[in-house]
Amino acid sequence: MLNCEQAELALDAKADLGEGPVWDDQTHQLVWVDIMACRVNLLDPSSGVNRAFDAGSPVGAAVLRSSGGLVLAQKECFAQMDLQTGAVTRLCGFPGIGPLIRMNDAKCDPQGRLWAGTLSTDLRPGAGALYRLDPGGQVSRMPPDVTCSNGTDWSLDGKTMYYVDSMTRRVDCFDFDPVSGTIANRRTFVEIELEGALPDGLTVDAEGNVWVALWGGSCIRCYNPAGELLTTVPVPASQTSSCAFGGEDLGDLYITSARGGLSAEQLENEPLAGGLFRARPGVKGRRANRFAA
Repeated sequence: MLNCEQAELALDAKADLGEGPVWDDQTHQLVWVDIMACRVNLLDPSSGVNRAFDAGSPVGAAVLRSSGGLVLAQKECFAQMDLQTGAVTRLCGFPGIGPLIRMNDAKCDPQGRLWAGTLSTDLRPGAGALYRLDPGGQVSRMPPDVTCSNGTDWSLDGKTMYYVDSMTRRVDCFDFDPVSGTIANRRTFVEIELEGALPDGLTVDAEGNVWVALWGGSCIRCYNPAGELLTTVPVPASQTSSCAFGGEDLGDLYITSARGGLSAEQLENEPLAGGLFRARPGVKGRRANRFAA
């Protein structure tokens, strides 16, 4: 049975823009980023210690790499990070970069390709893009044009890709070809009707349910594969940004949030804004896909 109790604080991080949590099942740590602070974080839940590395520029997401370390979706390029030293090495750039464009969210598909999206910091309609980085290093711009590229994940059978362009206030899905890595037949999965809330990061659990962070909504919502709302997990931070399952049994739902952009009065009312939260919703997640290079 799903549990809708409020998420509890796991780390009072006070992140400006916490995002992109991913559980490393080999090191038993949670990887997450603080985008505009240019930080890649590693949280060890057993000790409560959070290590922060300076990525040198805004980092929209960090994904696990099959050969070790991380691949970063940075403001102007893809890069790799050595987790022993924190050293960052540029891999390649991507087309269409401009002064207001930065990377936002990213995730690997089951075949080890990295999908990463951009936005314009002024949220200019259609200025964002979605890119696919193949293990061999080729970067392809994928349809469609977007405004604020955000959460991505795949169905249990790997034939459907869930995707968020936040400003549409929808979670969409595409038919996904695992062999070619192409997408087609975009359609609405769910519409977000909660006033003031935008869909942000998302994750798919081991039962195929889709968990979506609602920016401005102070919660995570869970939908079954038919798009029916199953439960809502309240979060004591309005700018709830993303979520991922982790922990030894993959039963902990980790949730990132942000404090950037909130007024002094709002921060007084939300003292835990920018925190990292954890809930036990009663289902388990899946191991994170790793970049195949």
